[in-house]
Amino acid sequence: MNSKSITILCCSALVLLSACRTNYHLSGIERTRIVIDSKYDKQPDVTVKTLMAPYKHAVDSIMSPVVGSTARYLAAHRPESPLSNLLADILVWGAKPYNENIDFAVYNMGGIRAAFAKGAITYGDVVDVAPFENKICFLTLTGEQVKRLFEQMASVGGEGLSNGVQLLITKDGKLKKALIHGKEIVPTDTYRIATLDYLAQGNDKLEAFKEKTNLNSPQDFHSNVRFIIMDYFKEKAAQGLQVDAYEEGRNCVE
Repeated sequence: MNSKSITILCCSALVLLSACRTNYHLSGIERTRIVIDSKYDKQPDVTVKTLMAPYKHAVDSIMSPVVGSTARYLAAHRPESPLSNLLADILVWGAKPYNENIDFAVYNMGGIRAAFAKGAITYGDVVDVAPFENKICFLTLTGEQVKRLFEQMASVGGEGLSNGVQLLITKDGKLKKALIHGKEIVPTDTYRIATLDYLAQGNDKLEAFKEKTNLNSPQDFHSNVRFIIMDYFKEKAAQGLQVDAYEEGRNCVE
């Protein structure tokens, strides 16, 4: 067989393969809503339940231990909420092991993914509230930069702020007034802030954080925010106290 015959055979094979190929195209899009509720618990799949049993036991042994308790139901919402206030205050509390003198703390509403029910709080409850691998960090902004930061918070309707910060926000998301521990912000002064490493990168529209200086971003095991929250609950429990928080006028809308 000469080279010309081989070429013709190869071309014929390619034509045949092309003819056999199925061409797919999108003809439409449909969607439906599947409600996951208790009806699936009425007839559990025994095989799946048996398969999952050892894993469920392992997970429960980690997630079930109680770390403390709350005096009331604590949830997060804008412009201000008991839970966002609590978590921002916990960041200030969590700065102590790092010898940081903090002026205020910021905790983003978007990072709070559940609420704390009233009563006993477990390891798993804390993971539900703070599921991300965020770590505490500390940074410095000038007063001028802090004012821009607060303006950015006002534009999204408020974020979690620690005790001592008071923002007055208009209904259309403009910053009208800002006080830190009862004092006006001095543009040339510097302010030490505790926050999450995620926010320190300028995420969640808090771009003023990109101008930070003197960043201290601990990478030890206990710098994970969820462990700081757990340690706070444990300390309160050891003191015989329940964790509580209120709305205090840290973010006011008029």
